[in-house]
Amino acid sequence: MTHFLDIHKTSAADLRKIIDQAGAMKTARKGQPKATPDADQPLKNHMVALIFEKPSTRTRVSFDVGVRQMGGQTMVLSGTDMQLGHGETIADTARVLSRYVDLIMIRTFEEQTLLEMAEYADVPVINGLTDRTHPCQIMADILTFEEHRGPIKGRKVVWSGDGNNVFASFAHAAKQFEFDLVFSGPPPLDPEPALDGLYTTERDPNKAVEGADLVVTDTWVSMHDPQSARERRHNQLRGYQVNEALMAKAKPDSLFMHCLPAHRDDEATSAVMDGPHSVIFDEAENRLHAQKAIMRHCLGL
Repeated sequence: MTHFLDIHKTSAADLRKIIDQAGAMKTARKGQPKATPDADQPLKNHMVALIFEKPSTRTRVSFDVGVRQMGGQTMVLSGTDMQLGHGETIADTARVLSRYVDLIMIRTFEEQTLLEMAEYADVPVINGLTDRTHPCQIMADILTFEEHRGPIKGRKVVWSGDGNNVFASFAHAAKQFEFDLVFSGPPPLDPEPALDGLYTTERDPNKAVEGADLVVTDTWVSMHDPQSARERRHNQLRGYQVNEALMAKAKPDSLFMHCLPAHRDDEATSAVMDGPHSVIFDEAENRLHAQKAIMRHCLGL
């Protein structure tokens, strides 16, 4: 059984194959209408369940379109449809779904939900996001960097902001793809201790971005955060905003990424997001191509 649960749980060799296949599939589709099926149809006669306990735009659309381009069909299930772990155990849900579908993608809150789904499913399971990690996003980010600047190995990547689930997957990727990762953020929002040793810390973002090949940030607040938490995070993170002055301290050909959705002029200014360093919309598109390659990897196609 080949799951895709986290970057550090997939071998470096397999991760490289996924990135290379994603790039090849993207190149093969150039100039074609979005609805045109891929030349080969590796998911023909395959059914993919897309489970969303947590709402999404990019994850839902990119997985749905990707399955359809590869000739498969999707079944989209929301948290209200499933009530995972409430009306029925996650283990039983996994066993039942495995009788109907060939692949499961789940976007959920608790990491344990993902792990239990994978433990009891008889089909591959893909991590579409948990509160702890977001591996599909980082695979898209690696693909984006390399199509603009070549191999990411040995490059300097700087994260400015909250040490959240997206950062965690960047930290896992730093080891697997062999790039240097710097975290710049306030101590209360440091990454979880389990990630120690996978990155270095520089509290001053101006020093952190010196010599950076890539500067990355993410939203300061979640849609689920109460107003009090939003105000506190703004106060904590205001000094870590990615603006033109900060980007000017990175390498002249540095790139800027944000996984979106963004609160413009909070974590990053519109001038940066729409500026010459930004590749945020290539990054968003590459969710499609990276995830197609991940699905093929899981199904051995």
